[in-house]
Amino acid sequence: MANRWTLAQAQALFDKPFLELMFEAQQVHRQHFDPRQVQVSTLLSIKTGACPEDCKYCPQSARYKTGLESERLMEVEAVLASARKAKAAGSSRFCMGAAWKNPHERDMPYLEQMVQGVKALGMETCMTLGTLEQTQAQRLAEAGLDFYNHNLDTSPEFYGSVITTRTYQERLDTLDKVRDAGIKVCSGGIVGLGETVTDRAGLLVQLANLPVPPESVPINMLVKVKGTPMADNADVEPFDFIRTIAVARIMMPSSHVRLSAGREQMSEQTQAMCFMAGANSIFYGCKLLTTPNPEEDKDLILFRKLGLNPEHTTTASGDNAQQHQLQAQLAEADTPQFYNAAV
Repeated sequence: MANRWTLAQAQALFDKPFLELMFEAQQVHRQHFDPRQVQVSTLLSIKTGACPEDCKYCPQSARYKTGLESERLMEVEAVLASARKAKAAGSSRFCMGAAWKNPHERDMPYLEQMVQGVKALGMETCMTLGTLEQTQAQRLAEAGLDFYNHNLDTSPEFYGSVITTRTYQERLDTLDKVRDAGIKVCSGGIVGLGETVTDRAGLLVQLANLPVPPESVPINMLVKVKGTPMADNADVEPFDFIRTIAVARIMMPSSHVRLSAGREQMSEQTQAMCFMAGANSIFYGCKLLTTPNPEEDKDLILFRKLGLNPEHTTTASGDNAQQHQLQAQLAEADTPQFYNAAV
């Protein structure tokens, strides 16, 4: 494996003058990726609310009164209908999230059918279901699961201020089980929990120093939800968020860095600078689990302004219809009526 990052090295990156950091991040990005390509994912909540965990940022926790209606695990066909819609809108990866501490055995056959069905559409598959047993990870791998999302959220030192119902080591153990099963890892964190810059550096050190860095690294900005303990947290300064994206890109040069939750609150200019800093993956569509996310047409307009191209999936043999459709939508996004649709 590559040389391990130290906290001092990560902190030094955060301390760099902003424009120098951006320049370094863009150079690293161009060495490993086409700077105009952006991977596009859609996230669906397949089981919402009533989670026993106490994550202080999360409206899905049963411990907080946020007005969120809890829902049972969705029917397989309803999930596949959403996946078809996501593919038609331009997503190449379909992520399925369940508000659980861990999946029950009774749910596994349905989860396997969801993975198989989405794979059959020619999309990459991702799930986030909480902690996993090794046998569960293996079953999901055999069903064809490409990615498993399990965020570390923050540094080990700050973690106990955010979550008490699951340890940091449990999260690391789940990532090990996922990797051992042959599933790619999606793991990142949240900016705006009340953490220090040193905590942000500590999170990225943990991720970069995994036996294999995550193939996908979502960097979320806290979405403050009324009723959660973090509803009144201070806003994150946009430059601080962009800086976190840039450091993640430099420390994990081969990973997709995903601009994730919180985009609804970001200006187009902030998002553009995040792409410049090395973000090359987004969640697409109007809902990110239970919080708003920019609608597809707004994203297409922004892609058009920046000259970005959504990556098309390579899992479907000979199916380029999705890419052709996206190119047509991008061309249409330059017309006045498409701009009006985004208002």
